[in-house]
Amino acid sequence: MLVGEGALARNWIQRMTKLSTGQHILIIEHDEVMTATYARTLRLEGYQVQTALSAEEGLREVESSHPDAIIVDFHMPGMDGFEFLRRLRALDDTTPVAVVTGDYFLDETIPAQLRELGAEVRFKPLWLEDLATLVQCLLTSGRTRGT
Repeated sequence: MLVGEGALARNWIQRMTKLSTGQHILIIEHDEVMTATYARTLRLEGYQVQTALSAEEGLREVESSHPDAIIVDFHMPGMDGFEFLRRLRALDDTTPVAVVTGDYFLDETIPAQLRELGAEVRFKPLWLEDLATLVQCLLTSGRTRGT
């Protein structure tokens, strides 16, 4: 057995035997590989995960499944993450949302506007360890708002 191999095995066993949280996370991301990676990671953490490859599809998913938290990409073809968030809030939906972007050159007013709409803003790369922490943060903020 290699040094550290026992710890890796224990970690794997803990993840595999973890009971489902029952909490539903919606991932809206146009990049299929990124979507699959985020979904796989969150499922290993015990979450129920739905995915949408466009903001339009994401809005339909919100209306039909009422997720507990949403992670949405900022730059997408068609409707972007900002417009998705505006439309979501126009429906009086208070679901906790994180907007994720790789655009480090955004006008500084955009993250402020996203936060005014109640979103967390995160920059890519979003490390997989940080993904679970982000979801926990969103779910906690949702409970404090009464959602």
